[in-house]
Amino acid sequence: MVDVVKVDSGQLARLTISREARRNALSAGVVEGLIDGIKTLSEDAAVRAIVLTGEGERAFCAGGDLGDQLPDGGMLGMHKARGRFAELILAMRRSPKPLIARVNGHALGGGFGLVLACDLAVAADHATFGTPEVKVGLFPMMISALIQRSLSQKHAMELMLTGDRIDALRARELGVVNEVVAGADLDDAVGALAERVAAHSPAVVGLGRQAYYATEDMSLEQALRTLHSQLTINTLAEDAAEGISAFLEKRDPRWKGQ
Repeated sequence: MVDVVKVDSGQLARLTISREARRNALSAGVVEGLIDGIKTLSEDAAVRAIVLTGEGERAFCAGGDLGDQLPDGGMLGMHKARGRFAELILAMRRSPKPLIARVNGHALGGGFGLVLACDLAVAADHATFGTPEVKVGLFPMMISALIQRSLSQKHAMELMLTGDRIDALRARELGVVNEVVAGADLDDAVGALAERVAAHSPAVVGLGRQAYYATEDMSLEQALRTLHSQLTINTLAEDAAEGISAFLEKRDPRWKGQ
C-alpha cells in the first residue's frame, strides 16, 4: 500500500501511497506503511530529502478510509488505531530529513493534514484541498492541530466549518503550498526543489529542522534559550567548519554529514 523508491543516486527517496482505486485513502495499513517508511528513511544516511505523494493523477490522498474494517478490539481498538495517525504526524515532525509533498491531486481531510505536516509542498494546478468531514457529520479533529499552526484562525475555521474545497492557487495564497505547476511539470518542479534542499549539509539541515519544530509551541524566552544551545551545537559540527572554510576559499563545500 506504500511504495518506497530511492532516486537521484539515493539522495532523494519517494514515499507513494499506492491505492489509486481508493483515491489513496488512509487505511490502517497505509498509516503503518507511512510510519515505517518515514522511520526507515530517517535512519538512512544517504537520503537527503523525502518526497511524499499519491499514486496516479487524481488524488494525493482523500483522507481517512471510511470503509476501513473495524480492527480487532472493537471500538476501543478503533480508538487506538486512529491514534496511529498521530504517531505518523509525530514521526514526520521528528525526522531529520526534509519532507516535500508532491501534491498530484486532491488532498482532503487527513491528506490535507499530510501536506501541512510536510516542510515544503508543490501542487499540480488541478489539485484541491479541504476538510469535507463536517459534511458527513465529522469534524477534522486531529488535523486541526496542523491547520491552526499553518493558517490564520479565520481561514482555518472557514475551511473546517464549511467543508468547502480550495483550489491550488488559493492554497498557495494561504501558504499551504510553495508552488503550483501544470501536472506535466510536477516531477521537474519537485525534483528541482529537492535538489536545492539536498545541496546543503544533511547534518545541519536535520539539526535546524528539528529545532524549528521543537520550539514552535514554546514561549519566546524558552525558544530563544533552546535555540541558543542549538546554535552552539551547530557551530561544533564538522560541516559548519567545512562550510565556512569553503566560503573563505571560494569553493564548493564537501559535506560529511557530521
